[in-house]
Amino acid sequence: MAHSVEARPSGRRAPYSDAVPRLPTALIAGLSLVVGFAAAQLTDLRWAGAVVVLAGTGWCVAREVRRTPWWRIAVVVLVGAACFVLSHLMAGALGSWGAVAAASVVLGIVTYGLVDAPRARGALTR
Repeated sequence: MAHSVEARPSGRRAPYSDAVPRLPTALIAGLSLVVGFAAAQLTDLRWAGAVVVLAGTGWCVAREVRRTPWWRIAVVVLVGAACFVLSHLMAGALGSWGAVAAASVVLGIVTYGLVDAPRARGALTR
């Protein structure tokens, strides 16, 4: 399937990444917890899940570092760490997958509120 690449006012063509829709960082942040847990469950290796979660965190930070104020990124990373810990604490009450789902939703909402929504409103400034 061919994708058209629009010309910019300068006459230069936009890179391919500018021409395709952008996944919200909130979606990637939340899914990294789910996929990390799935990797740990499927492989029976906790470190495999940790690698996935850390890779997701690194990818989100690298993606946002040039366009999002540092304090917003720091808050999202701290909330992600708290969600990771709380998912372990909530597992007894909600079950493992329920706790991971709840933690992922919380992380996604916080990431959306601090990163994706302000950008959509044009409110992010570096």
